Amino acid sequence: MDSEIKTWLYDILQSINEIESYYQNKPKVYADYVSDVKTKRAVERNLEIIGEAVNRILKRDQNFELINSKKIIGTRNRIIHGYDKISDDLI
Repeated sequence: MDSEIKTWLYDILQSINEIESYYQNKPKVYADYVSDVKTKRAVERNLEIIGEAVNRILKRDQNFELINSKKIIGTRNRIIHGYDKISDDLI
């Protein structure tokens, strides 16, 4: 496997783990998420990283199999380019 693809897969894993760490030892409660601006921005940033990494992987290898890759990239694009239209429900 290409070393850059490995790096991007690692970035995806790190971002997932980081999001999960925000809720370590506490339940994922939507109302808590909505009221915590720092966590919201951190989650959004990690979703941007995941989407960008998926996009780079597919540009490098169009046959690389990633489930829901178009949705992941689409979410990243909406967060970055449509930041004023992003709802907490979407995230």
